[in-house]
Amino acid sequence: MADYKDFLDIRDRTREELLATLEFARNMKTDLKAGKGSTALAGKTLAMVFQKPSTRTRISFEVGMWQLGGYALYLAPADIGLGKRESVADIARVLARYNDGIMARVFEHEHVLELGRWSDVPVINGLTDYNHPCQVLADLLTILEHKGTVEDIKVAFVGDGNNLSHSWLNAAGRLEFDLSLAIPEGYDPDATTYSEAAAANPGVTLTRDPREAVEDADVIYTDTWTSMGQEEEAERRREAFAGFTVNAELTGLARDDVIVMHCLPAHRGEEITDEIMDGPHSVVFDEAENRMHAQKAVLVELMGR
Repeated sequence: MADYKDFLDIRDRTREELLATLEFARNMKTDLKAGKGSTALAGKTLAMVFQKPSTRTRISFEVGMWQLGGYALYLAPADIGLGKRESVADIARVLARYNDGIMARVFEHEHVLELGRWSDVPVINGLTDYNHPCQVLADLLTILEHKGTVEDIKVAFVGDGNNLSHSWLNAAGRLEFDLSLAIPEGYDPDATTYSEAAAANPGVTLTRDPREAVEDADVIYTDTWTSMGQEEEAERRREAFAGFTVNAELTGLARDDVIVMHCLPAHRGEEITDEIMDGPHSVVFDEAENRMHAQKAVLVELMGR
């Protein structure tokens, strides 16, 4: 197994390591469905540090640890006061003395990097304002299941240049798939992240026209237009993203067997319609389930040795 300690960014893994993790996750999921679950983390604990609440992140890690024979400890914002009541470095060192791993869902990306620097045990990025590697790993697992590959395909990302778009760019810089971003002006992803991905993969493009992005796409991906902490911008964002709703008309421009993805929670009627979310092209709930299976693979890779 590769010699790495943390999972903070898709770019922490080479192409070969990413593909190996996805195959490991798929095999673990198959075994679980066949009643042959793993107890690779028996007796081990995961400290889960939350600054942002989440349905899928908490449940998928907590249930995943239990299925692997371990235990996950939920730490709410008031329990930790990350970087406020106590320094990130001190929290990292204390948690590492009690636990075999740390998962953090935080605002500032620097906080998860600092946890990784100071912790003696593996640290997993459950989300930051910069990126969301666990989500995109689950997304790639879902694409692998439905398309048989995560390469030689076209992914159209329609929405905001947010943390999800950054992780998709990071993935495109490692894997051989085309990524077409449709993002309105003024909401672009981080310029360095985009330029690095485009330099590594000529199939990475950015357009202001969602119709152009989804043409002949194998995968259409969307996310909320207003992320947590941006609620005051909601009305302005709805105006800026007019025409970016993933609906039947837009989906009809993609391939006949296109799959539509959304990381949830969804604002139905804004970035995606009910017709598409609940329709035959949607794999949204497969994707949600796969958060757990992809993360279990990462947990075993990092904590099971």
